[in-house]
Amino acid sequence: MPVSWFLLSLALGRNPVVLSLERVVGLQDAARCSPGLSCHLWDGDVLCLPGSIVSAPGPVLVPTRLQTELVLRCHEETDCDLCVRVVIHLAVHGSWEEPEDEEKFGGAADAELEEHRNASLQAHVVLSFQAYPTARCVLLEVQVPAALVQPGQPVGSVVFDCFEAALGAEVRIWSYTQPRYQKELNLTQQLPDCRGLEVQDSIQSCWALPWLNVSADGEDVRLVLDVSEEQRFGLSLYWNQAQGPAKPWWHRNLTGPQTITLNHTDLVPCLCIQVWPLEPDSVRTSICPFKEDPRAHRNLWRAARLHLLPPQGWRLDAPCSLPAEATLCWQALDGGPCQPLVPPLPRENVTVNKALEFPLLKGHPNICIQVNSWETLQLQECLWADSLGPLKDDMLLVETRGPQDNRSLCALEASGCTPLLSGVSTRAARLGEQLLQDLRSGQCLQLWDDDLGALWACPMDKYVHQRWALVWLACLLLAAVLFLLLLLKKNHVKAAARSRAALLLYSADDAGFERLVGALASALCQLPLRVAVDLWSRRELSAQGPLAWFHAQRRQTLQEGGVVVLLFSPGAVALCHEWLQDAASAPVAHGPHDAFAASLSCVLPDFLQGRAPGRYVGAYFDRLLSPDAVPALFRTVPVFSLPSQLPDFLGTLQGPGAPRHGRLAERAEQMSRVLQPALDSCFRPPGTPGTGRGMRPEAEERT
Repeated sequence: MPVSWFLLSLALGRNPVVLSLERVVGLQDAARCSPGLSCHLWDGDVLCLPGSIVSAPGPVLVPTRLQTELVLRCHEETDCDLCVRVVIHLAVHGSWEEPEDEEKFGGAADAELEEHRNASLQAHVVLSFQAYPTARCVLLEVQVPAALVQPGQPVGSVVFDCFEAALGAEVRIWSYTQPRYQKELNLTQQLPDCRGLEVQDSIQSCWALPWLNVSADGEDVRLVLDVSEEQRFGLSLYWNQAQGPAKPWWHRNLTGPQTITLNHTDLVPCLCIQVWPLEPDSVRTSICPFKEDPRAHRNLWRAARLHLLPPQGWRLDAPCSLPAEATLCWQALDGGPCQPLVPPLPRENVTVNKALEFPLLKGHPNICIQVNSWETLQLQECLWADSLGPLKDDMLLVETRGPQDNRSLCALEASGCTPLLSGVSTRAARLGEQLLQDLRSGQCLQLWDDDLGALWACPMDKYVHQRWALVWLACLLLAAVLFLLLLLKKNHVKAAARSRAALLLYSADDAGFERLVGALASALCQLPLRVAVDLWSRRELSAQGPLAWFHAQRRQTLQEGGVVVLLFSPGAVALCHEWLQDAASAPVAHGPHDAFAASLSCVLPDFLQGRAPGRYVGAYFDRLLSPDAVPALFRTVPVFSLPSQLPDFLGTLQGPGAPRHGRLAERAEQMSRVLQPALDSCFRPPGTPGTGRGMRPEAEERT
């Protein structure tokens, strides 16, 4: 049963308490001071010209703090406007300095200094106000008696009544003196709207405001507008972006009442709702209720995309601003973790939807961008892979420059940055002299250069060829010796030549299902297939992590013309729904060796972008899953039921070189007999010897 997750009124925003406001009599602006001060408001507005900061000739009055208060300025009892009262707190800044020519003038200088100290202070304080479409500046003349003048001490405050503003507007207020002795004070405030104030009977534009409630409808969101049947109003959904103007998403003119449902996948933190009566000069009221919704934040990261902008630019596209930092990293060909690089990109938050520049001289397919949020990796893209080709087997040399032209070189490897002339047993250390020679002869590509250091990418292809030259000679001799043996095993060699790689991905639902997957993988190995499955690679999984292991296996399998097999089970289907945000999804715990959960971040884009046919095959076991349980997205590739469709499944795995149908049927029958005990063990009652926890068919779980 769905539980309501929030119920909000549209107009509360930053002002969740309904306020009762003071009424100001009179339509003229006015000013008043705290006791001991005298002040005067100049007639009319003045020009807003802050000017440059100048040195104080002695003690001067300066504003130290701004406060605001909302009041009502009324023409009649039921005809009022919202008005912003501003309180300016003042203090004495600076002090009188002893004259440098005191010895020359003697008592005259002392008398002049004493006269200044006994004089009152006077200041011209400017108050600037902006609230679209209004902009005003007023001038206040303030005088403080000498008795209150104490350097560094507050002297009182001045109250200005008042600046009129629209309901729900954002107002900005500045204060400074003329001349200006310090940086101006500023204050930004979001004013409440009709429902945040007790003004329904005083401000006429609030009388016909639509009422809107936001509530949950299962996984989706329901907007309920409770207005009369005859009232017409506008409703707008928009993305309130921190950089630049709001971006409209959906707009309708409607007649109440109305109920509108939003899909949960459309929620993002900056999605806001605005509603207003379709009347002249009506008040528009807005709310952004999804700022703290975890689903909205997940949707935002799923919608974010990194793009390369030739020649040296990039952009992060997203509907809303992201609390994220971007860094450059080097992705080695061996599939290890992406190594962070200098120069780093700026550490401040990434500005979305804006072109940014790489601090690089050249692009390289191995240079990638990582986008992190709260120290968690969210996105990684090797943006040059499309334009410059796949990853290269290059060695990245890092040159560090110190004072007095001190330089050091190291090679970036998975274990860290290895000094080229060190005695450690790494690839870079063994080839240190050769790499230095390549660098001096200009065979390395310079990627970055500044006062702190440089980056160089040095090709390693020729060293791979040299390393294997002797091996090739030995192989040729061995081939001559084994030639007769190869002829005797001709049929076996042909079968081995036709062998195809297959990568099995599954969700480790329980021990019984893992045994079933192990039995299937072992049976497939009896065919001309080279099978990779995480059950047989636990040590590599622990060392590399599921995501890195899957990347390496997937790349190798597809490069060799192999196929990735997705074994669907109730746990795998639940994981897919969780990624796809299906309404029936449920949280699934991911094990430390669960390559299926780790692989979905790469598998789903292949299906969404139409690259899956010919590279992926689906399968499920007859009694564990019904055919319609497989998500529709994955049915774009062949999906087989096992063991009933084993012949077709084996034919698809082996590709064009598969044996004739009769031979396939014979092999399928043998494999079915091997799989049957493991399949039966999945349905034994819990506690039966020789079984795991047991699994229930999906049909039974649904009943």
